[in-house]
Amino acid sequence: DAGPSIAGRVGHVHLQVGDIETAKRFYVDGIGFEPTLSEYQGALFASAGGYHHHVAMNTWNSAGAGPRAAALGLGNVEVTVPERDDLDALIARLRSTGVQYADNGRTVTATDPWGTLVTVSLPGTTVEEHLERA
Repeated sequence: DAGPSIAGRVGHVHLQVGDIETAKRFYVDGIGFEPTLSEYQGALFASAGGYHHHVAMNTWNSAGAGPRAAALGLGNVEVTVPERDDLDALIARLRSTGVQYADNGRTVTATDPWGTLVTVSLPGTTVEEHLERA
């Protein structure tokens, strides 16, 4: 049975990753989240704009893991940014960290080292547009 066909809105996500340093390079150095908490063994919490966390990465059940099976876990994490300048800054960070990305003018997508697609879009991008990329 497939999951829900209507997109939902989630305040934050927790991702199982293979190692924290690789996750930090992708989500902090590349995507641009700011680390907020790293005191927990095997975990990193990060946010945008000073919130306690929008994304958390941990190795508690996944230390050393490679790409996740396509049928397991979140397949796409979507983030909305206010302006095109934010997408341009994202592209500059992704280039500097060597992360491959796609840019259609309103949305930038990149895949994390564990196979999760990260979609960063401008406001007004429709649910249908997001679902077409999923």
